[in-house]
Amino acid sequence: MLNICIFAGARPNFIKVAPIIKAIKKAQSEKADMAFKLVFAGTAGDATLEPSLFDDLQIGRPDVFLGVDSTSLNEITGRVMGEFEKYLDVNATDVVIVVDDLASTMAAAIVTKKRGIKLAHLVAGTRSFDINMPKEINRLVIDALSDLLFTAGEGASTIAAREGANLSNVYLVGNILMDTLRSCHNRLRRPAVFDDLHLEDKRYIVFTINRHALLANKENLRAMIDAALQSAIGMPIVAPLRGTARDTIAAINPEKEKFIIIDPLPYLEFGYLTAHAAGIVTDSGNVAEEATFNAVPCAMLNSYTEHSETVKYGSSVLVGEDAGTLRQAVADMTAGRWKKCSLPDRWDGRTAERIIRIIATL
Repeated sequence: MLNICIFAGARPNFIKVAPIIKAIKKAQSEKADMAFKLVFAGTAGDATLEPSLFDDLQIGRPDVFLGVDSTSLNEITGRVMGEFEKYLDVNATDVVIVVDDLASTMAAAIVTKKRGIKLAHLVAGTRSFDINMPKEINRLVIDALSDLLFTAGEGASTIAAREGANLSNVYLVGNILMDTLRSCHNRLRRPAVFDDLHLEDKRYIVFTINRHALLANKENLRAMIDAALQSAIGMPIVAPLRGTARDTIAAINPEKEKFIIIDPLPYLEFGYLTAHAAGIVTDSGNVAEEATFNAVPCAMLNSYTEHSETVKYGSSVLVGEDAGTLRQAVADMTAGRWKKCSLPDRWDGRTAERIIRIIATL
């Protein structure tokens, strides 16, 4: 029996591990001798885990909640290490799958290797090349420890190899997020807010933001929002926001009839909102990848992207934190001017299948 632990550190991780869970269950139905447990670093009452999330993704809730609810990165690291150690003490585990680059992800990776257990990193080889970013340190540590590095694109595979990973341990499996998007595409739900706000398909801009550095520079943030509003002629900007991002944007007090802050949406409703937008302004790599899948113009509020395919082949452009560049990008969106885009290699919805086939050989 191959015992697999799938570790999720935060809400976005579930969107990426859902296809892995489905692939394991399919393998089990075909008599594969494997079992899994889904472990979440946080608490059962985590406010970001709306009740509909697991139904939308068609997976069960985590088997285990480690109960770590701190906001301090160092405290998260220490507490997750301690709690995950306890989990491994009582649960036979042959391989641990971790996702992305959170502090909790790094903590689980460290404990896994200290226990001599195989470590698989999903979405390996991503880099911003800014060592001042905590997530960049997490990425370096996790990749260095991993026995299996599952990458989403050629660029990530090259980075992993250049940094010393054994080529036999690096697998270009494709973008796992595409598995979820393809399986959910026909189940997207039109949000009730469409009627409330009188929104029409392709006649609004979606705005999301989360990066602390962007939120901290309120003067420049106000300038960027003003620039976007000036160019979004006749189109409202709809911003599903929570927590610090919501409070910060509300305090700037943009034109409320044109820049509309709404509550966060369930996964399938948010997917509908972004898929039917005229354009998206975001600092989220995941949202940018979804935009490429849906061929929706996307202006990224970053000067880099960990997934270069979304810029090289996809629908994203990098506007950084420059209000003038954002103004032009939104003007192009609303006018229907945008570059041609295509889906990168192996964004075919079969990433999880490839991963489980590889893990089954362990």
